[in-house]
Amino acid sequence: MNTFSPTEGNKETFERWQEGGVYNAQEKDGNKHYVLNMFPYPSGEGLHVGHIEGWVGSDILARYFRSRGYNVLYPIGWDAFGLPAENFAIKKGVHPQKTTSSNIARFSEQLKALGISCDWSREVNTSDPLYYRWTQWLFLQLYNEGLAYRALAKVNWCNSCQTVLANEQVVAGRCERCNSAVVQKKLKQWFFKITEYAERLLVDVEKLDWPEHIKAMQRNWIGRSRGAEIDFVVPELNEKITVFTTKPDTLSGATYLVLAPEHPLVSKCTTDKQRKEVEAYCTQTARKTNLQRTDLAKEKTGVFTGSFALHPTSKEKLPIWVADYVIMDYGGGAIMAVPYGDTRDMEFAQKFSLPVKKITPLSAKIGKPKVSYKLRDWLISRQRYWGAPIPIIYCEKCGTVPVSENNLPVTLPDDVDFLPTGESPLAKSESFHNVVCPKCSRKARRESDTMDTFICSSWYFLRYCDPHNNKAPFAKDRVSRFMPVDIYIGGVEHAVMHLLYARFITKFLFDKKYIDFDEPFLKLRNQGVILGPDNQKMSKSRGNIVSPDEIVKSYGPDVLRMYEMFMGPFEQPKPWNTGGLEGVFRFLKKVLKVYKEARAIDEKGYLNETKELVQGCEKKIINLDFNTIISDFMKYINRLPSLPYSKEDLKAFAILFSFFAPFSAEDLWQALGEKTLVVHERWPEVGLPQNATQCKIVVQINGKTRGIINVPVSVSRDDVSLRAKEDASFAKYFIGKKIEKVFYVPGRLINLVTKP
Repeated sequence: MNTFSPTEGNKETFERWQEGGVYNAQEKDGNKHYVLNMFPYPSGEGLHVGHIEGWVGSDILARYFRSRGYNVLYPIGWDAFGLPAENFAIKKGVHPQKTTSSNIARFSEQLKALGISCDWSREVNTSDPLYYRWTQWLFLQLYNEGLAYRALAKVNWCNSCQTVLANEQVVAGRCERCNSAVVQKKLKQWFFKITEYAERLLVDVEKLDWPEHIKAMQRNWIGRSRGAEIDFVVPELNEKITVFTTKPDTLSGATYLVLAPEHPLVSKCTTDKQRKEVEAYCTQTARKTNLQRTDLAKEKTGVFTGSFALHPTSKEKLPIWVADYVIMDYGGGAIMAVPYGDTRDMEFAQKFSLPVKKITPLSAKIGKPKVSYKLRDWLISRQRYWGAPIPIIYCEKCGTVPVSENNLPVTLPDDVDFLPTGESPLAKSESFHNVVCPKCSRKARRESDTMDTFICSSWYFLRYCDPHNNKAPFAKDRVSRFMPVDIYIGGVEHAVMHLLYARFITKFLFDKKYIDFDEPFLKLRNQGVILGPDNQKMSKSRGNIVSPDEIVKSYGPDVLRMYEMFMGPFEQPKPWNTGGLEGVFRFLKKVLKVYKEARAIDEKGYLNETKELVQGCEKKIINLDFNTIISDFMKYINRLPSLPYSKEDLKAFAILFSFFAPFSAEDLWQALGEKTLVVHERWPEVGLPQNATQCKIVVQINGKTRGIINVPVSVSRDDVSLRAKEDASFAKYFIGKKIEKVFYVPGRLINLVTKP
């Protein structure tokens, strides 16, 4: 009875769990809990130990909530489209469909070997036409509402990846995937109008139970600024330059204007004498990314247009300059420079010997009030093969025509060389473009760009609720049964792109009444990065990746699971130390020894130590304090042989232990003579420790868990209800509503049912 290595017994145990449907969410209304790990993309190297931390953490939560009687949805699927999968296929010289299928099989094997308790019956794959049919459907819904559009735009271009990158995929002027320098290029591209939702995305983030630094990153990316638009007249041209400023009261200190090189008035404002110099400067700027242009540390550059504008109040002539630190994406591409109140303007003024004036505060009533955002529309076009085709047809007579929903999916063709060339490989597929216009039946041509893979992951959590629906992306009643996600586990690297896009799509679907909630993820927690043995981030280039496969082979899955949770606080970074596995291995052997040598005591009742362990474990699991739970386990097992324990104590510990070390826990359960599976067992109801004065009550509102409150042991149902209603953290759920019913389980749970 030794499953501390991956024996056939472990595989048989996992199969027993699967056959019993232990982990499958039930299609029933009521006490649900949706636990979700961020959508994995199946790269060629498989999972490393850094990926596993998040999976084990979410698995512990799913197992805990099942033991509490919740109908738990804990699904699995694959973000299979996109650059990583395609680049791996190119490297191997194999079609991405084959490499992706192979990688998915490898990931699945690794997760199952670790006992991850997903509902595999709901597995989805974004590269499957049965899935991306509905991704294309989503595009059409946005298009029909005017929220998907095509425009000629300057875009970020990676010469190595041969594709367009969204602003979020450019880090310090380089491609986040291959680290190549990013250049600017003008192309006709498809965009989603996420800017229409900027204010709602900003305001609603405040009501979410997310880490503050993640919420701050969302706020900063949206970048709302309140200010005013002020007009500066250019009399010689009969034109006016409108600038946006967050400090209209500093107008008196304005001494010059600066236009972005792309501003439509640059050409008009440029005199014949200055034209050659200005045009050369604009050409040079076109090669730079916005990040390079707005770098505060870079040397300021610019050129005078030769023209002047009038100050709105003093009527002084202000010189009009062109400089690359001003961009069109924010504030309309024109600024009033106030050197006395702005470091950047001062540096520019000093370099070009421009005047500096002290500021005489004026009314804030100056100009036209305006709110501006840094957020730009979502660029979704990709010039690559491995992605969902954009369901658009171009006709010489009818123009841009959407594909009918009845003709979805538009599938990827096989008659193409998928190597990147700078235009989509789909452009060279005869079978793909052999279409007629849906309106006039004349010969037409399909859009050859594919969609950004972030569109696939912007709605996958909805598909899990109804994964086999062939008539719609999901049924509203099935989504309402499980959504929104109660806890979302994943890396901090998705703080801006994925989370922002998923929130946007959710709000859009809510507006169209496809769903009845407007935020997808109620609670978010990030697992900390597990660094390599060299204290650097794990990467193939550094050669410091640690694979779980050999560890599972040598120590078994439970040792790896326990060690990853024991390394330190779940949300903090920590370095990998293979030597630490030995300590956990010895602990597991000690636990097994205690159970094998257990005295046959059948009396009912629980030790006070067991009661304290169970009560503490519940609080710590909800707070993701997994490392301290394992410390508590170790202390408990060290003391247990000297205590007058009963079989009930051993059973209670085995249930708690099963969340962390499920294979070993089944061995413990069998050692106690039990014929069932421990994963079927409910949370041990051991009662409160002696002399306990407080207990923790889980608060549900309309069946959804919203938090925990501490109350006196002797408190009544009405008192608990009142405390929950008056608790500030729950106040938003009662706005405009009244409590219709109260369900109370003494010492455990209260469910408040509300209605408008």
